[in-house]
Amino acid sequence: MIRNFKRTAVALGIVAVSSATLAACGGSEDGSSSSSSSASKSTGSSSSASSSELTGQTGQLVAEGATSQQNAMDYFASRYSEEVPGANLAYNATGSGNGVKNFIANQAAFAGSDSALKDEEATQAAARCGGNEAWNLPFVIGPVAIAYNLDGVDNLNLTVDNVVEIFQGKIKKWNDPAIAAANPGVSLPDEDISVIYRSDESGTSDNFQKFLAAASDGKWEGSGKAFPSAVGAGANGSTGVSEQVNSTPGAITYVEAGFAEHKAKIDFGNGPVELNADTVGNAINGMTFKTEGHNMVVDSAALFANDAANTYPLVLTTYEIVCSKGYDETTRNMVKDFLTVALDSQDSELEDAGFIPVTGAHADRLREAIKAIS
Repeated sequence: MIRNFKRTAVALGIVAVSSATLAACGGSEDGSSSSSSSASKSTGSSSSASSSELTGQTGQLVAEGATSQQNAMDYFASRYSEEVPGANLAYNATGSGNGVKNFIANQAAFAGSDSALKDEEATQAAARCGGNEAWNLPFVIGPVAIAYNLDGVDNLNLTVDNVVEIFQGKIKKWNDPAIAAANPGVSLPDEDISVIYRSDESGTSDNFQKFLAAASDGKWEGSGKAFPSAVGAGANGSTGVSEQVNSTPGAITYVEAGFAEHKAKIDFGNGPVELNADTVGNAINGMTFKTEGHNMVVDSAALFANDAANTYPLVLTTYEIVCSKGYDETTRNMVKDFLTVALDSQDSELEDAGFIPVTGAHADRLREAIKAIS
């Protein structure tokens, strides 16, 4: 994937978390603490913040978690250092599980995660937050594309049932009548379909399987971060599956949009839908939640089953997991400043990095949540 960052501050903002000296911050119910946070290193306050919404708190903000957010975090980190001179983000992309674990252990100010906190984790996180609720904020939106390599076919339509049956191995040829019916007037080759899947465990595989089950009314039976290996060949990571598809005629895979060269249009029930900022934005603004208030756990089954016209619901909604209260003042200010800058950075450069900028109703929800962190 090509990173099209115009700013050069990324390298300054990404440092090794392992070198940080960490001490417990505790936190009282009113959000105050007498000790410094393990998740920040304060060097005082800056008066050069560019927005009245920013405190200008300087220092190093430590976070950890999902690799799916890495490129977004690189970009947000560069913007954060620009907007708050003297502040930087150290995001250690070790995976969602480690991010949650170290957030709970007070080794990180927030966690990036492909999944919301489970019940036991939520209880542990509340203890870490001084007895206060931890919030799941669906902040980084990564659409998942059906990427393919089919010579002479620049525009391909696939129904949800087509996708299910391809990855089940029931549809084996590109000129299968079921695919031809979705592509009237298109000359499809008599060529074998080569399915490529993630061989490593991943949140993308987990969410793709949830999508297949929800959107097809249960025709897909698989689940979990490990993709079934009965059909096709595996490749490691998003880069691996993308490279494998690009080098294999007739190949198909599921992968984050930023890694896909040719993306199929998907008919979710109301005609083929192109993956773009508008169609994904329609899905995001129509999200519903299993929780209330500022803790926003997405109802993924409802999201994936959304078949409204001009809506692309096959998206990976990844979270920033934060304390609602319980930070010491320094960490609280840095977390709020960083999230504010990140929300203001939902722009074309973020889209170039393979993500969909959040706008409209969902951006408003996130902004209110950031303001409410106390």
